[in-house]
Formats: sequence, structure tokens, C-alpha cells
Amino acid sequence: MSTFGKTLTCGTLLGAAVLLQGCGHKAPPAAPPPPKVSVVTLKTQAVPLTTELPGRVVAYRVAEVRPQVNGIVLKRLFTEGSEVKAGQQLYQIDAAPYQAAYDSAAAAAVSARAQAERYKPLAEANAVSKQDYDNAVAADLQARANVETARINLVYTRVLSPISGRIGRSSITEGALVTANQATALATVQQLDPTYVDVTQPSGVLLRLKREAAAGQLKQGGDGQAQVKLRLEDGSDYEQAGSMQFSEVTVDEGTGSVTLRALFPNPDRTLLPGMFVREQIQEGVRQDAVLVPQQGVTHDQKGQPTALVIGDGNKAELRQLVADRAIGDQWLVTSGLKAGDRVIVEGLQSVKPGAPVDPAEYQPQPETNKTAQGAPQGDASAQPKQ
Repeated sequence: MSTFGKTLTCGTLLGAAVLLQGCGHKAPPAAPPPPKVSVVTLKTQAVPLTTELPGRVVAYRVAEVRPQVNGIVLKRLFTEGSEVKAGQQLYQIDAAPYQAAYDSAAAAAVSARAQAERYKPLAEANAVSKQDYDNAVAADLQARANVETARINLVYTRVLSPISGRIGRSSITEGALVTANQATALATVQQLDPTYVDVTQPSGVLLRLKREAAAGQLKQGGDGQAQVKLRLEDGSDYEQAGSMQFSEVTVDEGTGSVTLRALFPNPDRTLLPGMFVREQIQEGVRQDAVLVPQQGVTHDQKGQPTALVIGDGNKAELRQLVADRAIGDQWLVTSGLKAGDRVIVEGLQSVKPGAPVDPAEYQPQPETNKTAQGAPQGDASAQPKQ
């Protein structure tokens, strides 16, 4: 090989070596910036607590109308489904035999009374024995009692309503034979204004509410009665608010729950007995409560709620939470977070516990911007004018 060839070969090898040496000392790539996240800074606030439970409407008073004497029904004196007043006559039972019994008892009483009056001066003059006079007085009293019994039976032929309310359908018609204290009611009267709504609540929840109220965490009304609202079967809200009146004194062994009874005004008779409703009970106000947006709360493999918060050095920190209930689009958290914590609500997918992040306070998107962004691109009204 010529001297020129050797020189070229050596130069080529030297250049390659220099090139390889330069590649080996290349500077490492720059670390990626921490992911941007949106956070919500928590603060305490007073939160009204509401529990919604299924319930049934129950009439305030119920009276089953039954006859107290035997006889044939001559008249029905009410319209089925109408409002009746206490003492209003509902049926007329044939009164002829009872009128005759009353007249007979009254006549016997007159005779007994006269005999007792005749015996009185004779007994004072010892013209008749004391025993005969006592028997005459007893017969007079017995005759008076018979008159009163006959009068009561005569009154009972007029079947009256015991309470005011709405009367249902009649189980008998004119000409039917009824008997005293029969098992079948002639009709039923129910007072509907006001009316009750009964719901069941787990006994554990009731104990918790009492404990929180005693500790000052739950503030109830001045009278201690929770305010109650209703949602009807069609999803509409009942206009009138009610109040809690009664809590069952025993726990149902089968369900572990207690019955709560609320009283509602019902002037328009909208609530009818047996109607299914949902009762919203205003339990009280939780003082110093912490609410966390639901989008910032996730669940681990065990189903426990967790959240990522900004720790020291702007690093993500995983917290285990205890969430009491959902209130709107937020969780009421009773453990794991406190006022001042910054919870990550956006950008969770790119964050790992312990990794640095670039936090910024969450800014809710205005409704006007959402509307503008949601406008179809092909809509001429949404295109800028030239």
C-alpha cells in the first residue's frame, strides 16, 4: 500500500474515533416538567344534613262505623267519598220496634213511680211494711233505667259519624239487615287534614344523630323537631312542610330500624292514606364540615375512598378518607382531610403519589363559555362575521 493510502486510512480511522468519542460525552436529556394539576383548597362550613327515606301516608284519625242495634237499614244519608262532620247522621235503621219498647218502658215507669209515691206516706205511718216500701222504690228506679236503655237504643237507630273527615264507600245498601257490633264496618271515615307520614330509619343512624347533637356537631331547631319535606310519587315536591312528631320506642327485630312519624298539613287532600312518598328529613346542621368535590375522590381496590393532596415540596400525597354521605356533587368527609388541604381535582391520571406536580387553583368553567363551546361548528349563527 502506498504512503498516501496509509495516510488516508489512518485519517479515516482517527476521524471515526473522534466522532465516537464525541457521542460518548453527549449531555443527558432534560427532565420533563412536573404535570399541571388543578386543586381545590378546602375550608370548613356549616352544612345542612338531609336524609331521604321512603314512607307511606297514614290518616290522622280513622273511625270504622258499625251499628249498635239490630235492624233493617232504611236510608243511607251520605254521598260516598264526601266530607262528613262529627255527629252527622249516616244511616237510619228501622226505629219502629225501638220506639215501641221506649213507650212501653215509659208507661211502666209511670206506674212504678206512682206506687212508690203512694207507699211513702203509708210507710211513715207504719201502714205498710218497710220492706214493701223499699221494693216499690227499687221498682221505680228499675223502671227509670229501662226507660233510659230504651231511649239509648232508639237513638242508636240513627247511625252517626264519630269524627269529621272523608267517608269511603258504603258496604251495605237500603234494606240490608245489620246487627249490633258486627265485624263488617258499614263505612270508614278518615281525617286527612292534617295527616301522618310514617318512615323507617336504621337505629344506628338515629343513635349517631343523637350523639352528634349532644356533642354540638349537629345543630337542630329550637324546639328539637326536625323539619320534613315530601316528594310525591310523580317526582314533584309537596308544597307544605311538616314536622317530626314521634319516634318509635322499640327497634324492629327483623329490620333493625325504628319508625318515625311526621305530621303534614293537607288542606287540599293531596295526600291520601296508603300513598307512597319520599320523605326528606332535615336532621340538622353539621358545624365545621369539610366538603370535597366528587371528582377529586377515587376508590382503592378495597373500595375505600382516597384523595391526592399537595404535600411538602408540591408533591402529591395519598390520603385515606372517611366519607359520610354525598351532598350534591360533593362528599362530606369526616376524616382524612382538613381545612387548608389542597385536593387535586383535575389531572389525576398523570399523577402518582410522591411525584412533584405543578398546582394551580381550580377555576370552574363559566356556563357562558360552556354554551359557546358546545355550539355546533356548522351553525351559521356561531360563525364570526366577515
